[in-house]
Amino acid sequence: MIVQAVFDVFIFPGVLFTAVLGLMAGWLDRKVSARFQYRVGPPLFQNFNDFFKLLGKETILVKSGVSWLFVAAPLAGFAVISLVATVVGTALFSGRSAGADLIVVMYLLMLYSVLVVLGGSSPGNVFSSLGAGREVKLLLADELPFILVCLVPIIRSGYQIKLTAILAHQSEHGLLVGSVSGALAFVVGLLAVQAKMALPPFHIPEAETELVAGPFMEYSGPLLAFWKLNQFMMLVVFPFLLILLFWGGFPPAGLGVLWGVLKYLLILVLMIIIKNTNPRVRTDTAIAFFWKYLSPLALAAVVLAVLGV
Repeated sequence: MIVQAVFDVFIFPGVLFTAVLGLMAGWLDRKVSARFQYRVGPPLFQNFNDFFKLLGKETILVKSGVSWLFVAAPLAGFAVISLVATVVGTALFSGRSAGADLIVVMYLLMLYSVLVVLGGSSPGNVFSSLGAGREVKLLLADELPFILVCLVPIIRSGYQIKLTAILAHQSEHGLLVGSVSGALAFVVGLLAVQAKMALPPFHIPEAETELVAGPFMEYSGPLLAFWKLNQFMMLVVFPFLLILLFWGGFPPAGLGVLWGVLKYLLILVLMIIIKNTNPRVRTDTAIAFFWKYLSPLALAAVVLAVLGV
């Protein structure tokens, strides 16, 4: 039992699998983005080279900052994303899950945003603190519709909060995305995920042209490497979560595996297309968008789910 748990967390579907696939997904992101901009894009293993190069660089600590929090935030963020990857991946690929694991996933994903805020505010840099403040506002904007989106598969599966139970319901009754409530929740969830990852048009906390790198401005060396790795791993975690909640997971064998890979690539490419075809919005515009439009849409999806539509 202990050996299985260690394998799940550190090998598959946890740290090693998610990190390698995330770095590859990051390459696809950069390659597709380059095509949008009429560029060639990086070679296949560029993200691996960048990550290991940063591991060999010097870490600079701000003298007036809170050093222990500055160091702990990216490492704790890496642990959080690794746990989410393990929980979601174990349900997807092994059909095993603990009780209330969807609630745990929602909590951990919110905790990661809090860690970004703590890490960004710890050096005391003005631009870094502004980025951390914007991260708080973005969290307040996207968290409500994201929670409502997660309620839809819970309701449609008979009020189950186990990921495997949600998958089992879809295997018996069809994909949730094929229903009106499921399709509506999936669209809202895709946009909420875009904000949770701070991808364009919601890259408000980083805002390179204004804040350089936002909450990550003072980071360098291995600590910056872990922040970047966390971002790449989220390119795996969030699409996997959407596939589990709305697209029926990954079929176990045969052509079903190919279908599962195509579902992942479809969601990933959709995220990249949204990223490359929309300019950055202002903070107040993002809050209004999520609270005035996406939250009511997500609430409508919840009502439709209760009605069985």
